[in-house]
Amino acid sequence: MKILVTGATGYIGKRLIPLLINDGHTIVCPVRDKKRAQNYYKNQKNIELIEADFLNGHTLEAIPKDIDIAYYLIHSMSNSAKEFHTLEEKCAFNFKRFAEKSKLQQVIYLSGITNDTNLSKHLLSRKNVENALASDTYALTTFKAGIIVGSGSSSFEIIRDIVEKLPAMIAPKWLNTKTQPLAIRDVLSFLHKALNKKELFNTSHDIFGPEVLTYKEMLLQFAEVRKLKRYILTVPVMTPKLSSYWLYFVTSTSYKLASSLVNSMGVEVIGKKSNINNLLNVKPMSYKEAVKLAFKKIEQNSIISSWKDSYVSSGKLKNFVHEFINVPEYGCFKDFKKRKVKNKKRALDRIWAIGGETGWYYGTFLWKIRGFIDQLFGGAGLRRGRRHPTELNAGDALDFWRVIYADKEKGKLLLYAEMILPGEAWLEFKIEDGHIYQTATFRPHGLAGRLYWYSVMPFHWFVFNGMIQNINK
Repeated sequence: MKILVTGATGYIGKRLIPLLINDGHTIVCPVRDKKRAQNYYKNQKNIELIEADFLNGHTLEAIPKDIDIAYYLIHSMSNSAKEFHTLEEKCAFNFKRFAEKSKLQQVIYLSGITNDTNLSKHLLSRKNVENALASDTYALTTFKAGIIVGSGSSSFEIIRDIVEKLPAMIAPKWLNTKTQPLAIRDVLSFLHKALNKKELFNTSHDIFGPEVLTYKEMLLQFAEVRKLKRYILTVPVMTPKLSSYWLYFVTSTSYKLASSLVNSMGVEVIGKKSNINNLLNVKPMSYKEAVKLAFKKIEQNSIISSWKDSYVSSGKLKNFVHEFINVPEYGCFKDFKKRKVKNKKRALDRIWAIGGETGWYYGTFLWKIRGFIDQLFGGAGLRRGRRHPTELNAGDALDFWRVIYADKEKGKLLLYAEMILPGEAWLEFKIEDGHIYQTATFRPHGLAGRLYWYSVMPFHWFVFNGMIQNINK
C-alpha cells in the first residue's frame, strides 16, 4: 500500500517507518524541511519525501492523492500555552481537508489517555484533535497512550536524569499521580498491527502497560534497574512554576517542555480496558522490562530517535535548518584556525565524535561553565548531549549546538549555536586540500553582541586553538 506518515522526523515516526518499509509498503513523508529528512532516509527505499507544512494548507497540494492509509503523529508540546492548542487544531483541520479529497481509507492517530475529568491543556488539545479528525469519508482509528518508555523518549530521559543525578530529593506532590507506562516497542506494535484492520475502523482504544504506578514508584523502580539507592520525599508546597524550574534545572528538558509536562503530570493517566490487546495480539511488557530494553539499546548505540533532536528541545530554530547553512560574511566576527592535517580519517572521526561524553577536546571546564551560564539564562546548556557517540545528521542536537550540515565524505560539519546569545553563532569544521579548517563565526546583535564577543575573545583564543590541535593529533 501507499502509506502517508506525518511526523516522519519525530520520535515515533522515525521508528515506525522502518517497520512499514520492511512490509514492502511505499511511504510518503510530508516534512517541513526536506534537506533535514534526507539525512534520515537517504538509504531507505520506497520513501517519497514531500515538502509540506500542515499549518499552511496550500502546501499540502504536493502530497499524492492516491494514499491508502495515513498515520497522524503531529504534536506541538513545546509551543506556548497560548498557541499550541490552536496550532494543533489547525494542523488537524488542514489534514482532514486534504484527506477527504484523497483516496484514504483509514487514518491512525496516536493520542494521549484522556479519561480524567480535569484534563491538562495538552491532553484536552489531544482530545479536540481526535474530534477534528473524525470524518465520514475515511475511518479513524485512535490509540491513546500514557507515558511512553523507550530510549530517547522525553519521559525516559527525564526520569534517567533525576534518578542518576540525585541520590536524595525533595520532590513535588505530583510524583504521587498514577499512570500506566507503556514501552515504545508496544506502542509501535499497536500502530503497526492496526494497519488496514477493519475491526478498528472508527474506534478508539486506550493502550497502556500492565501496571498502575505513581511517578515516584517509576523513579524508584528505575533506580532498582540501575542498581541505585534513592530516597524521595514529596512535599505539597511546590507550585507548578516551581516544579517546572525544578525539572528544568535537574533534567535536560527545556523550560517550556518542563512546564507542559508538569501541567500534564498532575492528571491521572489510567486507561480503560478493552479487547485491543487480544485483537492485535500485543502483550505489553512491564515498566522494568521496558527500562531494561531501553538500556540495551543505549549500550548498543542503537537509539533510532530522540526527543532532543526535535526543535522542542530548543525553540531557537523553528523549522528550516537549511536556512542557516549559508554562514554570513558581513558584519561578523570570526575566529579562524588552519592546520595541515596529519591523518584525515582520524581527524574526521574526532570531529564526528565531538561533544556529549567525548567533550570538546580542550578547556572542558570552560565549556561546562559556559553551559551552566546558558542554563541559568534559560538555555539548553550542555545537558542534551548527543543521540549517538559517532554519528551526526542535520537536525541533531549536540549539547547547546544544532547540526546544520554533516557530510563526512565531503569532510564538512556545520553547527549553529542554540545557547542564549546577544547574536548568532556558527562553528564549522572542514577538511580539504590536505588541511583542516576550523571557523567560529559570530553575528552580533547591537552593542551587547559586540561587547560579548570582545569579552570572550581571550577564552576563545585558548579554547579554539587547543581544540584544533587535539582534533589534529
